[in-house]
Amino acid sequence: MEYRHTPVLLAEVTQQLSLQPGSIVVDCTLGGAGHAKRIAELIAPTGILVGIDQDEAALKAAEDALCLGQQVVLLKGNFGELDRLLVEAQIPWVDGFLFDLGVSSPQLDIVERGFTYQEDAPLDMRMDQCGPVTAAEIVNTYSESQLARIIRDYGEERWALRIAAFIVAARARRPVTTTGELVDVIKAAIPASARRAGGHPAKRTFQALRIEVNSELKVLETALSAALKWLSPNGRIAVISYHSLEDRIVKQLFSEGESACECPQGLPICACQKVPILRVLTKRPIVPGQDEIESNPRARSARMRVAQKLADPTSGESR
Repeated sequence: MEYRHTPVLLAEVTQQLSLQPGSIVVDCTLGGAGHAKRIAELIAPTGILVGIDQDEAALKAAEDALCLGQQVVLLKGNFGELDRLLVEAQIPWVDGFLFDLGVSSPQLDIVERGFTYQEDAPLDMRMDQCGPVTAAEIVNTYSESQLARIIRDYGEERWALRIAAFIVAARARRPVTTTGELVDVIKAAIPASARRAGGHPAKRTFQALRIEVNSELKVLETALSAALKWLSPNGRIAVISYHSLEDRIVKQLFSEGESACECPQGLPICACQKVPILRVLTKRPIVPGQDEIESNPRARSARMRVAQKLADPTSGESR
């Protein structure tokens, strides 16, 4: 299948990153290069685009979509390894970061990748197909309490305890190895009255397993913290998230970067010596318009937050 991806909030991304010829920009979730292609055009001819992805298929699609040369650098890896990747690529600093989180449309559409609950396929869900852990391994080896915690915390699923119990009972009869088998178990666990509302009954559990397989929330915190260190003065970081767990991490980290002294009230002098390093540019997240949602329904849940590195952290001013 051709690796095609419709970039979400494309116009808003390029506007918010304030791209200029000569900028160094890192697309940490390259995908099919939907965003990256437009970014490369705006920073040409002297800018440098760095594209990072852990999916070989995405990197191959990006090679076909981009005019590779001295000004385009593609790196295979997880953005949780951002420090190592940028050091090895000899990038001196970064003027703009883009994170477009979650699973990409091509990964969902290629049934064999095991991300979708709409068709039967092997339980995989690895974004990096060389990764050591599949969803099948988690489903068949984690304890009932571990499964319940993952489904509750990462899927925000109210029926997490029942789903975990039903999974353990099902695998005692035979291993659960396909998406279709897991969907049947989930449907059996959720009462019929609850299945009639809120979308597909397996949606939250599949989200939870995907996050666990790829350690998405853990690496997101690591990557965002690293990105803030690499940003040049006045550089910007834009993060598109698709569920509340991701958005909460981004919002909290941006808020911490914008906050100043955190000493308890009443101290005569500041002991923490904390100064703001960011200015949050989006007090409320940017969301797709109705036209974009109609043309690309998968954009419906997208939320973008943007922050700017302060030129002089002690002044609180970005310009």
